[in-house]
Amino acid sequence: MRTIAELVSEAEIFAGMRDEHLELIAGCGRNEVIRDGEYAFHQGDPADTFFAIRTGMVALEIAAPARPRLVIETLEPGDVLGWSWLVPPYRVRFDARAVGTVHAVAFDGACLRGKCETDSELGYELYRRFAVVITERLQATRMRLLDVYGDPVATVG
Repeated sequence: MRTIAELVSEAEIFAGMRDEHLELIAGCGRNEVIRDGEYAFHQGDPADTFFAIRTGMVALEIAAPARPRLVIETLEPGDVLGWSWLVPPYRVRFDARAVGTVHAVAFDGACLRGKCETDSELGYELYRRFAVVITERLQATRMRLLDVYGDPVATVG
């Protein structure tokens, strides 16, 4: 069985980071299994955990009034689930539902924020890497909303 430190070093989000930073990150991690259909978190929950997905898939969903739940994006092995742990007010922005059984490394966001405050280089590296995740999620949301609502000009007339 591999250690958390080994799993952290294999996670794409942490690729190329210094060994001492990987050790700090691993100190905030644990193995977790999310069963098919279970939610890792719900929109509005405190954002105190994020996940490096090892196996399985996670559907990012939002509730829309008078509509079925909308899947914004489906995350796969190698993806990171959750970025709100890094951005005040530390509240989850989407629902996250397991599609099949998910094995992941779960990270304590408060633990990692504390380490970022004492090690500014680690903090910079994590902010830089998670800025990419945030941008990708924003773009996926934007594209999905274009799919759902379409071009209003094209539907007129």
